[in-house]
Amino acid sequence: MGVTTYNQEFTTTVAPARMFKAFILDSHNLMPKLMPQSIKSIEFIEGDGGVGSIKKTTFHEGSHFKYLKHKIDALEAENCSCKYSLIEGDVLGDKLESISYEVKFESTDGGSVCKMTSHYHTKGDFELKEEDIKDGKDKAMGMYKIVEEYLLANPNVYCEAKCAC
Repeated sequence: MGVTTYNQEFTTTVAPARMFKAFILDSHNLMPKLMPQSIKSIEFIEGDGGVGSIKKTTFHEGSHFKYLKHKIDALEAENCSCKYSLIEGDVLGDKLESISYEVKFESTDGGSVCKMTSHYHTKGDFELKEEDIKDGKDKAMGMYKIVEEYLLANPNVYCEAKCAC
């Protein structure tokens, strides 16, 4: 088994605590509302959203994928950071064992930057190339932009969210 690591950064004018609340803490409620054409539901099948919880995302019939499961490995809301792993689902295919993510939102002048590190754990001797994960990276950027646009259009949503970032 090999591990391939990729880093991404996204910037926004939205405060880090609001982005973290929307993208991480409340994604199970927000994402199906913002992307009803893609996401049928997101539910906790173990736990309540804290460390060790498992969240299942179910996609609509006819979608390229049926479902996926994420496990929350670490959660520091006060620092706007989270670690989680994609542990199950047809999105992994026959070449990936799992994908682990480290996400941190940091303050910038007038907004925030999201720093994401993805660790792709491959099966056997398979070597992952950047073009193999381009679609997933593009989808992550698309989701990020949808959340950003929603928060910019709705400045009172998650305005109570606070963090030390």
